[in-house]
Amino acid sequence: MNQLAVQQDKQKIGDRPQDELDESQNLFLTFMVGGETYGIGILAIKEILEYCDVTRVPMMPDFIQGVVNVRGSVVPVIDLSLRLGSEPTGANKRTCIVIIEAESEGEVIDIGVVVDAVNEVLEIPAGEIEATPAFGAKIRTDFIQGMGKVQDKFIILLDVEHVLSVEELSILDQVTRDSEVSPEDHVE
Repeated sequence: MNQLAVQQDKQKIGDRPQDELDESQNLFLTFMVGGETYGIGILAIKEILEYCDVTRVPMMPDFIQGVVNVRGSVVPVIDLSLRLGSEPTGANKRTCIVIIEAESEGEVIDIGVVVDAVNEVLEIPAGEIEATPAFGAKIRTDFIQGMGKVQDKFIILLDVEHVLSVEELSILDQVTRDSEVSPEDHVE
């Protein structure tokens, strides 16, 4: 999807009635990474792809696997498990690449995030979201938007804008601009 299409989609969101917006802000795509359940706000999710071969890009941080071609666009792919400080994700039949939209220096960029498995979309009311814990989580607290309570269990809700720092988003943006992916790598 090109920049214009993304902006048009964001305008459509802006035209929704307030109650519909409030409802979508409480929806989270849940997925597994390293045996833990995480969630990302559904408004940041663009699509979910089956895991495919990723074209490596030299001299990138370990957590950046490389790039994939999604309908003609170069999309950087990160291993979320490595980014969160765990072991690398081992690809299996449930492994997916979740395409999320993140903002870097005022521009919206697409980023692929490798996860062990996608679970479901859950509605978590604001009253069931606890503040970020000061300790006890295995990941940096600035990566966490909050802890969603669902049936006496917690789901770690990730803050997309902080999982990657602005500097790292700039690196990803540069990779997107500089990389060329061959037509054989094209994902439909």
